[in-house]
Amino acid sequence: MPELTRRRALGAAAALAAGAGVQTLAPSAASAAPGGPAAARPSMAGHHHGGPEPFDEVFKGRRIEGRAVTGGGHHHGGGYSVFVDGVELHVMSNADGSWISVVSHYAPVPTPRDAARAAVVELQGAPLVPFAAN
Repeated sequence: MPELTRRRALGAAAALAAGAGVQTLAPSAASAAPGGPAAARPSMAGHHHGGPEPFDEVFKGRRIEGRAVTGGGHHHGGGYSVFVDGVELHVMSNADGSWISVVSHYAPVPTPRDAARAAVVELQGAPLVPFAAN
C-alpha cells in the first residue's frame, strides 16, 4: 500500500472539493419540482424580446418605473432601465433570471419591479443618488 504523503492528501482534498462544487452547481430535485424555487420565477414568455414587462406605479409614495431601452449608455444597444422618482436605479439581471440593484445588491429578486420595490424599502424615504457607472 502506498504511503500517504502531503501531496496525495492535498490532491484527494482538491478532488473532493471539486466534486462538491459540481454538485452545488447542478439543480436539486427540490428546485426542479413543481412548486420549488424554479417555479417561483416568473415566466418571461410573451415579453418584449424575452425581457421583463414595463411597469409604472407608485409604491410606498415613490414613483417606480421600468422599461426596455435601446442604444446608448452602459446598455450597449439594449437592456432594461428602472427609475425611482425619475432617477435611474442601476439594475442587473443574473444568470439564473433573478435581478439585483445597486441598493439591494445582495438580495436577488425575481423581477426588476421587485428590485425597484426593494430599493424603495431600503431607502426608507431617502432620495436615490445617481450611480455613476464606469
